[in-house]
Order: sequence, then structure tokens, then C-alpha cells
Amino acid sequence: MDKLESYFQDASNLVVEYGISLVQAILVLVIGLWIIKRIMKAINKSMAKRNVDESLRPFLTSVIGALMKVMLFISAASMLGIAMTSFVAVLGAAGLAVGLALQGSLSNFAGGVLILLLKPFKVGDYIEAAGVAGTVREIQIFYTYMTTVTNEEIIIPNGELSNGSVKNYSYHDTRRVDMTFGIGYGDDIDKAKSILVKLVEGDGRVLKDPAFDIFVSELADSSVNFRLRMWVKAPDYWGVHNGLFEKVKKAFDAEGVSIPFPQTDVHLFKEG
Repeated sequence: MDKLESYFQDASNLVVEYGISLVQAILVLVIGLWIIKRIMKAINKSMAKRNVDESLRPFLTSVIGALMKVMLFISAASMLGIAMTSFVAVLGAAGLAVGLALQGSLSNFAGGVLILLLKPFKVGDYIEAAGVAGTVREIQIFYTYMTTVTNEEIIIPNGELSNGSVKNYSYHDTRRVDMTFGIGYGDDIDKAKSILVKLVEGDGRVLKDPAFDIFVSELADSSVNFRLRMWVKAPDYWGVHNGLFEKVKKAFDAEGVSIPFPQTDVHLFKEG
């Protein structure tokens, strides 16, 4: 009987000792999570006022929130008497195992962080990378989503984008249009040049500064080639580039300027 009373006494002591600690730990968790939620809202508002990039905000808030929650859980665990050295050791071992299993994902995660921080491109930019080209639709932590000109969806791991070369066609406000036009050796060079000048000057999308340039760039096998260089706003690049071919062909035809094309002369000889 005495032993039974002793067991009940020990049990009641443990309930009192750890029950109070457990209640305190739960209160700390509840209050701590509420405070973290309020802090995250304040951080979001602060980033919005500072015009932090919209694609960067969710990542930063999630990372900050995760770190604060980890610290909160560690504090609550310490209140229950769990040794911090053992707890940290378990977390470290688990982190190492997860890291080894998810090397590719971690590489993509690190790539996403670099893209969001360094901003080599942003949503809406037309880029060429990893052997494909398209308009950036969305930048997530692990992958970047692009849409091609033929409306195909391309998903590229951020690890490849951060470690490879990226050509951003939308990075600058203006782009230079380089085009080559050939005329026959028997045609008037000055006349052809004046036609090109008139066409360029008549297109309001071509910028005045920097000024365009037209010059003979090559005396090829069957043609005299003109190189045309002009500056346009980035959204006007393809409109000017593609539209000028038709205009030049019609203008050259109207003015009697020939455009050479490959041809083969076959000579037949009769024997005997």
C-alpha cells in the first residue's frame, strides 16, 4: 500500500512538473505564432512601401517566417526540458540527410534565390537560355516558366538558368536592327542607297538618336551588299525588322533595282 501511494505521489509530481511546463510551452507556441503572423504582415506592408519586387516578396516572407518558427519551436522544446545540444544534433543530421537526397532541388532553390536577388531577367522579359527562347511568365523558387512565340509552355530549372548564359532581349529599352540587302553589280549604288534611306526615314518607329547607318558592307560573289543599322524601341524590333523586307522588295522593283538570287547556267555541247 505504501508503495502504491509512493507511485501515485511520484506520478502526481511528474504531472505537476511537466504539466506546467507543457502548458507553458503550448502558450508560448500559440502566442508566438500569433506574434509571428503579425510580424509577417508588417514585413509585407514594409516591402510593399519600399517597392520590393512582387516575385521576391513571397520568398522573403516565407524564409523569414520559417526561421522565426524554427526558433519558436526550439524555445518551446527547451521549456519541456529537451536538451538543446541533442535537439540541434538531430536537426543537423536530418538536414544533412535531406540535403543529400535533394541535391538537385537545392541547386534549383539556390538558383531561384540568385535570380530573385540579382534579377538577370524579370517577368515579361523575352530571353534565350538553356537552348530555348520565350517570354518569362512566372519565376518560382525552383523553376522558371516561359511561353514561346508559338504559345508553348517551357519549364526550366532555376539551377540551369543561374549557372548558364542568359540572353535578355528586353533588358534595355532600345535595340539595334541589323539587316543586309544585296543589289546587282550592274545597279546604281547611290540609287539603291537613297531608296533605303527614304524607307528608313519614312518609318516613325526608327529612332533619330542614335542615327541609323547604311553602307556597303561586302562585294559578294553575285551581289553588292548593303548593311543597314538602325535603333528602335524594344517592342518595335520585330515589326520594323519583318516589315522592311517587303517594303525594300517593292521599292527596288518599282525603281528597277535588281535583287540577285542564286542561279546556275547549264551549257550543252553537241559532240561530233
